Amino acid sequence: MTSRAEPGDDQSDPGEPGLGAIMSERRRLINLGYRLLGSLADAEDVVQETYARWYAMSAREQQAIESPGAWLTTVAGRICLNLLGSARARRETYVGEWIPEPLPEPTEWITGRSGPDGSDPADRVTLDESVTMAFLVVLDAMTPAERVAFVLHDVFRYPFGEVAEIVGRTPAACRQLASSARRRVRTAQTPAGPGAGQAGIVRQFRTAWEATDIDALIGLLDPDAVATADGGGLAATHLHPIVGGERIAHAYAEIARLWGGRTTFLECAVNGLPGLVARQDDTVVTVFAFEIAGDRIRNVWAVRNPEKLRAWRTD
Repeated sequence: MTSRAEPGDDQSDPGEPGLGAIMSERRRLINLGYRLLGSLADAEDVVQETYARWYAMSAREQQAIESPGAWLTTVAGRICLNLLGSARARRETYVGEWIPEPLPEPTEWITGRSGPDGSDPADRVTLDESVTMAFLVVLDAMTPAERVAFVLHDVFRYPFGEVAEIVGRTPAACRQLASSARRRVRTAQTPAGPGAGQAGIVRQFRTAWEATDIDALIGLLDPDAVATADGGGLAATHLHPIVGGERIAHAYAEIARLWGGRTTFLECAVNGLPGLVARQDDTVVTVFAFEIAGDRIRNVWAVRNPEKLRAWRTD
């Protein structure tokens, strides 16, 4: 890859990459991996493998690399590309629908690592429009090559020449891949209202749901709304998406009745946008993300797979 300035480069010894310079890339690699894979756990595994490959080289081999940050990105990108290919096969045996792993606000991050809030800042994902649940769901529908080319170029601003080295195609082919992915994003995008307005709609949804007010729920849901749940075979949930605002309202009212008074709903940010968390016995059991268009809820994503809720759990 061509050389360029990398964040946190350590210039103290021009002949040998400093440890600080190498480790300063960790957060960027975590952010890249999460956007490419939709899983924080997988992103962390990718970063661990990337650093393992770096430290498996001799000091002379490391010194010969002109831009360590670019090298790390290339390796991480290729590992992610391979994982995306194998993920499609794994999804065939996954129980029910697969939804990207939801993330809390950084101040609520819980991973059991060191740090004043229980986390390692290097492992936090920067929450912006490229990690909203709606955006990640669109990314997940792309081919692996489309996803990698689009994320590297449009989100991380890598030139197509460098993207080509990671994807293993020509710059022109990568440009076409990113263009195709961009069309998918534009087609799927819905006009969203201001954050305060979205939070108000989520609050109304919570109130109507707790009261099992079906008419109020129907009024908040788009007539063509879709509710998707991910239990991964580890938590009870509906296996197929529920389509239609009225059907969703009745299904969620039934869920409220089944949960009874054991469940507490909390309003919180999910991947940077207003969402809900359901807690039972002080344990997060479900995280709800929403896509809101205008004043109606277009999509509800409910993640119940406990393996995807570790960033939310304190137990």
